[in-house]
Amino acid sequence: MSFLIEFFKFLSVRKKYWLMPIIIVLVLFGGLIILAEGTAIAPFIYTIF
Repeated sequence: MSFLIEFFKFLSVRKKYWLMPIIIVLVLFGGLIILAEGTAIAPFIYTIF
């Protein structure tokens, strides 16, 4: 948890706000892949990529 706090402080101090959308999209795709790993939705995820 301290890593996340430190990372957000880094983003605010260094004014790297453009990294936030990239990180959010990566987290969402990772969560989607993890949640649909063993379900019937899995074949449809492969069509996204």
